[in-house]
Amino acid sequence: MSAPHFAFWNPEGSWEVENYGVDPDIEVEFDPHAWRRGGDPQLEKAVEVVLDDLRQNPPPVHQKPAYPDYH
Repeated sequence: MSAPHFAFWNPEGSWEVENYGVDPDIEVEFDPHAWRRGGDPQLEKAVEVVLDDLRQNPPPVHQKPAYPDYH
């Protein structure tokens, strides 16, 4: 085991250290019973959020241009 001998600072002006992950945007309670039944609550919530976002902001549909006429 070793202690880190360096750190870095963030744009907000505070010091950060290693071994700290990213805080989640959406917290999902982990259900061990669902996991044992083959479910993945975090993945299922992620898919739900992405599909909802796609419904609210559908991607643009582009029209294929006409083929060039080289004659």
